[in-house]
Amino acid sequence: MRSLFRNYGIYFAWIVSMVATAGSLYLSEVLHYEPCRLCWFQRIFMYPQVVLLGIAAYRNDRNVIPYILPLSFIGGSISVYHYAEQKIPALAKALPCKVGIPCDFDYLNWFGFLTIPLMCLIAFILIIVFLFAARNTNEPMQVTTDIQETEHL
Repeated sequence: MRSLFRNYGIYFAWIVSMVATAGSLYLSEVLHYEPCRLCWFQRIFMYPQVVLLGIAAYRNDRNVIPYILPLSFIGGSISVYHYAEQKIPALAKALPCKVGIPCDFDYLNWFGFLTIPLMCLIAFILIIVFLFAARNTNEPMQVTTDIQETEHL
């Protein structure tokens, strides 16, 4: 199982980013749910990952991982705040969205906890997990170990 995620982690991350992007476009363009300001910021950090991870998956290029991880961490942080704003009314009053739809408005609230920002957070977390699993194991620590083994021969 570990080798599956190591070998195909970039592909899995790419699929997650495509599903998240398609889902957000479906919600806004088909169902006509107007995105709030925080939703736009989350989209800003998710949408480029579709292109970057797609190219990386096509080329099997793991060197893109350090560039993608900050996008996912920042986007995930925005998702955490957005979800907290929806679930904690005091946060919505502290920094209210003044343009467009309020950020604490729930279009979806499945099972009493699953909202759009939480789904976005889950997507960012999955991307982070898949990319950590897909990292190269050729790190400096391993190179020094190989050099030490060569010296003993």
